[in-house]
Amino acid sequence: MPELPDIVVYIRKLEPRIGGQKLEKIRLASPFLLRSVSPSIREGEGKTLLGLRRLGKRIVFELEDELFLVFHLMIAARFHWKKPATKIPARIGLAAFDFRSGALLLTEASSRKRASLHLVRGEEALGQFERGGLEPLEADAEAFRSTLLGENHTLKRALTDPRLFSGIGNAYSDEILHRARLSPLLLTSRLDEGEIARLRDATRDVLLEWTERLDRQAGDRFPEKVTAFREGMAVHGRFRQPCPDCGSPIQRIVYAQNESNYCARCQTGGKLLSDRLLARLLKQDWPRTLEEMEERRAQIARRGGV
Repeated sequence: MPELPDIVVYIRKLEPRIGGQKLEKIRLASPFLLRSVSPSIREGEGKTLLGLRRLGKRIVFELEDELFLVFHLMIAARFHWKKPATKIPARIGLAAFDFRSGALLLTEASSRKRASLHLVRGEEALGQFERGGLEPLEADAEAFRSTLLGENHTLKRALTDPRLFSGIGNAYSDEILHRARLSPLLLTSRLDEGEIARLRDATRDVLLEWTERLDRQAGDRFPEKVTAFREGMAVHGRFRQPCPDCGSPIQRIVYAQNESNYCARCQTGGKLLSDRLLARLLKQDWPRTLEEMEERRAQIARRGGV
């Protein structure tokens, strides 16, 4: 799912392409995309685009007459900038938004159509999409601290909860926690002041660094390869690959439809975090440390296993 750095770069690349232009036509190809009824989506046509903004993980187009197009890309939807009147792709195409300068296509590479589009009128109506999370790049130290400690959660859950922090998801929370040298399962109530400060610094640094890195990579081009798995990430999506800082294999814990990637050496003092499914299967055989895990693999190898 595109997170704060990806959304910011999308907006930066869209502004010079469509800012100040009329949205000439909206072409909808999927009946699942549009989630609002009133105002009619046709009321957005012919309106000038006054600005773009990020609202959590959503992208908002501000149009004339206090109209707002609100996009949530979810996991698999992406924007593509094409020449005017480009046809919508048959299988993955959701919609096209036609401007004088080109066509902004929206696709979703998944059989489950989860992306959404709303058209609403007025700031008050737009406010229904505000989850209340703190903007991590704007918060001072006290605001960050009070938000983090307001509820007792694991750090992974706290960072990815849109009611607490805006725009952070699975990928960048992994990177933030690795930079801060903190376990994803550490409870917020157990943090000391030094760890809180370290986490805030890591949050700002990771989000800013990746925003600028993605902006530089795109250059003058429109970002076509928006993914949660980026070359240069320290831990996210790098299960069993070496940690760039200490060389230990990256570990992961899987839960529901998400996972956490972490370095046991850098973040948990060498302790392996228990994956619930594997822990139930292995029970007392679950390795507790990196050393136990390596010994277990060596034993399997000696027996002719993998």
